[in-house]
Amino acid sequence: MIYFSDQELDALLLEDAPRGDLTSRTLNLSRQPATMSFTRKCPGRVAGIDVAMAMLTKLGLRPKALADDGDDVDAMATLIEVQGPADRLHLGWKSVQVVLEWSCGVAQYTADMVAAVQRCNPQAVVACTRKSIPGTRKLATAAVLAGGGHIHRAGLSESVLVFTNHRNLLAEGVNASDMVAQLKRQAPENKIAVEADDLEDLTTLLPANPDIIQLDKFSLDEVRQAQRLRRQSCSTSTLSVAGGVNRDNAGDYAETGISLFITSAPYYAAPQDIKVNIRPI
Repeated sequence: MIYFSDQELDALLLEDAPRGDLTSRTLNLSRQPATMSFTRKCPGRVAGIDVAMAMLTKLGLRPKALADDGDDVDAMATLIEVQGPADRLHLGWKSVQVVLEWSCGVAQYTADMVAAVQRCNPQAVVACTRKSIPGTRKLATAAVLAGGGHIHRAGLSESVLVFTNHRNLLAEGVNASDMVAQLKRQAPENKIAVEADDLEDLTTLLPANPDIIQLDKFSLDEVRQAQRLRRQSCSTSTLSVAGGVNRDNAGDYAETGISLFITSAPYYAAPQDIKVNIRPI
């Protein structure tokens, strides 16, 4: 479970209805009892349930979840049902629908990528970066986990990943082995990951044996060459691929023997269609 604070839930609701629902108020629906349901129109992975339930509860409603985050459901499966005053249902309608649609889209895309790479290697991992749409990182984290993915880096504070922009600033004469040795001394509880920009860059990093060498925007042929170079060097580093890895090509990259896939693609997946039905009791 990813915890969402009252402040975060309020922000999701207030963005759509900062001063209530004018239409419901004008139609005098506050005393009208009604029921509302959220239905996933296509079969697939579910995400956003925990947040949606918390949002509806914030409105003084008592929603009932009929599916959990991470479930795979059939077409036209009802995810949430809730009863209450019609004006409160309308306050939550669109905000909750958007959370569910976007979260299910991210989770579905992630699940598809995981399935594609695990057909080649059941132990393969799809890990999503911190390059999510601004303001959505926590929702994205929950959705990725529901899709069977992992989080590559939740932020700068908990992992070590060296980019070329870091290496450009190293003191003259400090080589890759010196750099990795320093990182292991200074961060003994963390794995050390270093990004390689091309095959030439990779050859300088392999002897240093960082825990992970992240191949940035390598083509399929370059990944195959990288695998050969790693074997020839007897390096203990794990190779991962990042940059341009998506649902359409993840299976091809998995066939090269890579088992760690770094991606931002799920964040930009098309939302899944969630049908909302409000009717009188």
